[in-house]
Amino acid sequence: MQRPLFTIGEFSRITGLTVKTVRFYHEQGLLTPAAVDRDTGYRFYDNAQIETARLIRFLRTLEFPVADIKEILASQTEDEHVLELMRRQKADLEEKIRRYRKAARSLEQFLEQERQVRQMATQPPFAIEEKDLAPLSMAGIRMKGRYSDCGKGFASLGRRLGRYISGKPFLLHHDAEYKEDDADFEACFPVRAGAPAAPPDGVSIRQLPGGRCVSLLHKGPYDQLGTSYATILRHIKDKGYQPLLPSREVYLKGPGMIFQGNPKNYLTEIQILINAQ
Repeated sequence: MQRPLFTIGEFSRITGLTVKTVRFYHEQGLLTPAAVDRDTGYRFYDNAQIETARLIRFLRTLEFPVADIKEILASQTEDEHVLELMRRQKADLEEKIRRYRKAARSLEQFLEQERQVRQMATQPPFAIEEKDLAPLSMAGIRMKGRYSDCGKGFASLGRRLGRYISGKPFLLHHDAEYKEDDADFEACFPVRAGAPAAPPDGVSIRQLPGGRCVSLLHKGPYDQLGTSYATILRHIKDKGYQPLLPSREVYLKGPGMIFQGNPKNYLTEIQILINAQ
């Protein structure tokens, strides 16, 4: 008695695989049709292939790569080899889960930072604030040149230490005055625990000391920061404080890689540490 054959459409309905997927598995050598009509090219499948198709579907739900499924189908009688592939896949899935959880935490932190920045942008005009800054683990690249060159430093840190970055970029100004072409500054990012003890060449990873500071949020383009510096420095002089170097500019909202934004809405926090004694 001739065994019954199913068209690819019938086989698709029986196995729960789309026709496109069945064709793909044929092309990959996982599920060869029982017969192919030489005139029409139509594929036909028999009853024995239903379980094979279901096994492939199950393994794909476990994210087994096609190459491993091929091995499993070819080695179904070699239990230890199949078990080893299963153990390897389990370890791969556990590693993915670890990476996804870490990525989810980073996204949560990013979204919270953006929420805070957007909230700041809707508040009334900013006031000078005196506060204590905690010590901060940071990575920096010290540079000499024009202030606009700092983007190269931030980009380099992003490429080399991206997975350790844990906050907004900031600039340390090692000069007390404005300089045109030979400014001494440091492009920086906060970094989380685990950053390399031996950093890449040109990168300094260290603890940035905290202390008492005067801060002011500047809203607007960077070329208008001078107005906010005038406000914050007047406050420092009125209070009789001694400003300390380096001063900091924290770029809360600016021309990032994801959100370009309007320069009128850029948010920069100026922080100047003080000796208040």
